[in-house]
Amino acid sequence: MLPSQKKHWESMAKGLVLGALFTSFLLLLYSYVVPPLHAGLAPTTPEAAASCSPPLVEPEAVTRANSSAGECQPRHNIVFLKTHKTASSTLLNILFRFGQKHRLKFAFPNGRNDFDYPTFFARSLVQDYRPGACFNIICNHMRFHYDEVRGLVPPNATFITVLRDPARLFESSFHYFGPVVPLTWKLSGADKLAEFLQDPDRYYDPNGFNAHYLRNLLFFDLGYDSGLDPRSPQVQEHILEVERRFHLVLLQEYFDESLVLLKDLLCWELEDVLYFKLNARRDSPVPRLSGELYGRATTWNMLDARLYRHFNASFWRKVEAFGRERMAREVAALRHANERMRTICIDGGHAVDAAAIQDDTMQPWQPLGTKSILGYNLKKSIGQRHAQLCRRMLTPEIQYLMDLGVNLWVTKLWKFIRDFLRW
Repeated sequence: MLPSQKKHWESMAKGLVLGALFTSFLLLLYSYVVPPLHAGLAPTTPEAAASCSPPLVEPEAVTRANSSAGECQPRHNIVFLKTHKTASSTLLNILFRFGQKHRLKFAFPNGRNDFDYPTFFARSLVQDYRPGACFNIICNHMRFHYDEVRGLVPPNATFITVLRDPARLFESSFHYFGPVVPLTWKLSGADKLAEFLQDPDRYYDPNGFNAHYLRNLLFFDLGYDSGLDPRSPQVQEHILEVERRFHLVLLQEYFDESLVLLKDLLCWELEDVLYFKLNARRDSPVPRLSGELYGRATTWNMLDARLYRHFNASFWRKVEAFGRERMAREVAALRHANERMRTICIDGGHAVDAAAIQDDTMQPWQPLGTKSILGYNLKKSIGQRHAQLCRRMLTPEIQYLMDLGVNLWVTKLWKFIRDFLRW
């Protein structure tokens, strides 16, 4: 063998060994970043040692809707169950801004931007947690565990969450999380979503890695068994339990109306609920779900469908109680104020592809294998009055968490590896 050929094969052998070692390291890291899914609840903290102490308790606020004097005190204690693919990142930004403005105490995760999802939430996952610690706002992704969350906030805390049409949520989740759900890798067609929905039982394994993203994701995020038989009486029991625990369930399809109800419930000002749509996905080249596929997606996610139907009905009862004409006026005021901020803050007035974002600090987190999440360019000349608000409204979740002092070493390391490998 010629010396040059020998060196070539030695180089290839070394590359294979290093590649194998590096791949093993990545698998170990990913298994830490995304912990294994367990059906049972996480170990809980002893209640007597961990309950929220009373100093942060504020007087019970009376909402404007029920106040004869038309005045009330803003609520500061809020639990937001951040569900997936429901415009929850936009609502998260609203809560970050409000908490920062009023110097409230957040319960943040430690090392990453979620509470070890998809495992159940436990108080010990909170950054710098100490038994008896009391917080104003909890709002990062978690798999909900009511008793553990309840012990971190004052008794008068307001619980909120947001739902979305289950077929549309499934479509978004499939496209966003598909690359990290191995059961989708066997789908070979151009339209993997349509192929999956033609015979989902053929491909779906409830015990598969990250499989929870592809069936009844809302039910799962709320802490329930996403594999329940839709005819089981437990389904309705769980839905009624959500109704008892949450003061307001917002709907993604009626986001502005939801924010008006939220503003009224929390006794906030219009400026507190202004928003730009964050973490939005670029339109897919694959057509949206057709009538038949929409029906299949709804049937496949029947637990979420029952949940959504229940809270869709209750949502419109709340709108009726609030007053249709009043709602129309307040929605118009919110949209007008949002449009005004758009002209003040956003260069070009609209979201752009990741490649067109000029400031790296404005780059949103992207799914594996594609840059489909849109972002914004901040105008370079913004008056002093609006400069801070504009930047905060446009800051993506990861960067905002870092601005708030959250330890994100795992997320940062994972981003470094992804950037290095160009994933």
